[in-house]
Amino acid sequence: MNELLRASNLAKRFQTGDTTLTIFENLNLTIAAGEMLAIIGESGAGKSTLLQILGTLDSPSDGELYFKSQAVSAMREDQRAELRNREIGFVWQFHRLLPEFTAVENASMPLLLRGMNPAEAGKRAAECLQEVGLSGRLRHRPGELSGGEQQRVALARALTGAPSLLLADEPTGNLDHRTGEAVFGLIEELHAAHRLTSVLVTHNPAFAARCPRVLEIANGMLTEVKG
Repeated sequence: MNELLRASNLAKRFQTGDTTLTIFENLNLTIAAGEMLAIIGESGAGKSTLLQILGTLDSPSDGELYFKSQAVSAMREDQRAELRNREIGFVWQFHRLLPEFTAVENASMPLLLRGMNPAEAGKRAAECLQEVGLSGRLRHRPGELSGGEQQRVALARALTGAPSLLLADEPTGNLDHRTGEAVFGLIEELHAAHRLTSVLVTHNPAFAARCPRVLEIANGMLTEVKG
């Protein structure tokens, strides 16, 4: 197995006054390159917290995360930022697009942050937008797009940097059933076409069932329920 991510004895706790809230502890997980897996669980179980740790946006209280066998805790913050920019594409339930920028400008952002020439970044972003079915909407701002189109722009933005890992937190949670079906189907297509490793947090059991591997987080523990 070609390991991409490994979490070893992860714990996450939050301090609220005199009370310590333990979200999870002694959590272990290995994700192979090329896998597509879903993480399910009740609201508040820690799914999004775990996804943020896997994406190096948050740090565990205990334990270690390894990305391509490198310990994330040993990296400086600028190295973690570089890792996120080059290796990880993020998609959230709410698209988080910048309202004053067009679709192609939003999708260009990861490359512009790398210092890429704006014209070159725009060309790459336009190609990704075409791939998600938005070739006719490049110059539209988020407010001029439907919810499904906004999420497609977010997907294109996640892909422009050619990441190895796609992390999606309830990517269809803010969409109606039909639009959610279309967006999830697109994620499946992009996963295969780009040879991604994809980790999806979802409340939708039908979408989770379409992933070859499913993990459930409950009572602070992670259990494999499929795969």
